[in-house]
Amino acid sequence: MSALLEVTALSAGYGQVPVLHDIGLTVKRGEIVAVIGANGAGKTTLLLAICGHLRLTAGRVVFDGAEISREPAHRTVSRGLVMVPEGGRLFPFMTVQENLELGAFHGRAREQRRARLEEMLDLFPVMAERRRQLAGRLSGGERQMVAIARAMMSLPSLLLLDEPSLGLSPLMVERVFDLVRSLAERRGISVLLVEQNVGEALEMSSRGYVMERGRITKSGEGSVLRGDADVQRAYMGL
Repeated sequence: MSALLEVTALSAGYGQVPVLHDIGLTVKRGEIVAVIGANGAGKTTLLLAICGHLRLTAGRVVFDGAEISREPAHRTVSRGLVMVPEGGRLFPFMTVQENLELGAFHGRAREQRRARLEEMLDLFPVMAERRRQLAGRLSGGERQMVAIARAMMSLPSLLLLDEPSLGLSPLMVERVFDLVRSLAERRGISVLLVEQNVGEALEMSSRGYVMERGRITKSGEGSVLRGDADVQRAYMGL
């Protein structure tokens, strides 16, 4: 399986404050990869740096064979690299359908907007029922589903998911994770997942990385990390 995303010696931060130090990771095609760590470890900053929202101070990001280290976020989206931020960040005073349509803003996605919209409404039946409803009136789990569907409107080959289960009920967490598995297994979409629910994240990931203070300190198969005593003690309460 070839690498879709390759991050090499990446460093980044905010102004004069360094956050990420010499990060290296890969995501293969059709693979789910988890990034775990404590709050403040730099996980969200890593996603922002990969997709072009944050300027690198060192290192390289190669996506689908092309270096995108200096490309802004709107260009990385058109290449197929799409981030779903923590909380989804929907436009609350726009309808579900309007939020979805905003996902198809670049040329290639815009050409397929109508067909893609119907596909998303079939994939998420609750959205078909509430397509005219304001997004701000949805439950937390429904908002997360709309956020993922909006990202899918952009025709991604790699989704960067930032804490998709945050604040959701156990039932909705299960539904969101089932959706992520389905996108990888049935549609061949790669996923780089930042997640606080460490056990679930590693269980469904083929590989994982542990971040501490802006550095990768462990990596390996998801099942191996899930059984690692240090990971269990630090992040799983075992």
